[in-house]
Amino acid sequence: MTSFASTPLSRRVLAGGLGALAMAPHIVRAQGATGAPVRIGELNSYSNMAAFAVPYRNAMQLAEAAINAAGGVMGGRRLEFVFRDDGGTPGSAVRVADELLTRENVSFLVGTFLSNVGLAVADLANQRKKLFVATEPLTDAITMGQGNPYTFRVRPSTYMQTKMLVDAVRGRPQKRWAIVCPNYEYGQSAAANFKRLLPAAIPGAEIVAEQYPALGRVDAGATVGALAQSRPDAIFNSLFGPDLTAFVREGNTRGLFERRLVVSLLTGEPEYMIPLGDETPEGWIVTGYPWDQVENPVHRAYVEAYRARFNDTPRKGSLLGYVTVQVIANMLNRANSTETDAMIAALKDLRTDTVAGPVTMRGLDHQGTLGTWVGETTLRGRAGAMRNAHYEDGANHLFPEAEVRAARPS
Repeated sequence: MTSFASTPLSRRVLAGGLGALAMAPHIVRAQGATGAPVRIGELNSYSNMAAFAVPYRNAMQLAEAAINAAGGVMGGRRLEFVFRDDGGTPGSAVRVADELLTRENVSFLVGTFLSNVGLAVADLANQRKKLFVATEPLTDAITMGQGNPYTFRVRPSTYMQTKMLVDAVRGRPQKRWAIVCPNYEYGQSAAANFKRLLPAAIPGAEIVAEQYPALGRVDAGATVGALAQSRPDAIFNSLFGPDLTAFVREGNTRGLFERRLVVSLLTGEPEYMIPLGDETPEGWIVTGYPWDQVENPVHRAYVEAYRARFNDTPRKGSLLGYVTVQVIANMLNRANSTETDAMIAALKDLRTDTVAGPVTMRGLDHQGTLGTWVGETTLRGRAGAMRNAHYEDGANHLFPEAEVRAARPS
């Protein structure tokens, strides 16, 4: 396995995707960072959601190695991530987060996957007055109604990604819509946002059926049957993982998707498209990550580095992990401190040039402007892929400022 830090490829990434870090005033241009490490506690659902979380961790380690090889942060200190499994439940995650803060003496927390887990860790961070950089949990609540001074989020929220999809179907003729979403915080939020945004995009549209299967326990036959019975013109879906695979297989078998528009959150992400294989439906409008179609030279160098080190292609989780470490390193250089107040002040309105393009952490609600790709599903050989994909900048899909001020606790 090729070492990222020692290859010519790594130098291209350092000159490109990490260029903003390399030019920061506190970076030491030396053989590598040698100072006392900045320990960062990262917790995620590595057992329950391995398809996303393991590539995410891989990319974090890739970025960590690159930054340390370039001289580290804050005048020569190494980054050191302490990774832990959050157990996939709020109670387990809070216990793990507390152990990271108390036993591992980490300076702050990063991570989580499920929305309910992210909210629980955000509440702990607020109680303990420690910084928490949420990465994957998509619930709007984490930066809106349950937002707190100590919690930031990198990835675009449920509202942001749903808005991207609704904008993509604006003016379409389909009036009768069905909804299928997992029955927990993320799915409920996705459905609520879709119902809120749809009328302005398609005047006269109505919701004729709603299905909310339990996360990880979808009864695909019953779900597909109920949706078909309502005879919708179009379907909005936010299922993911094994639930999505089961739903697609059953829907294909019963012809649910024939002559129907389907709009689907997350389905274009490699984590969820790879398991679909040759069952990938044609023409769904999705958010996703067509890593092999992104022409940005900095991104291409990152992809080459990832493939060289892990002998695999990057997933959406990989991109998120790499971008997160870039943002964190930039924050530490700006703060030049691991004191919580200094890091929070540094993160507010911080702009970072990442392998996905510029990302700003909006100070108003602590929401990052990282975007995602919108396109259509298609088959290439026996594998699913995206076509007609374009990047949607998250900055164009944030909650309106007045709404944020009304929703967030004072």
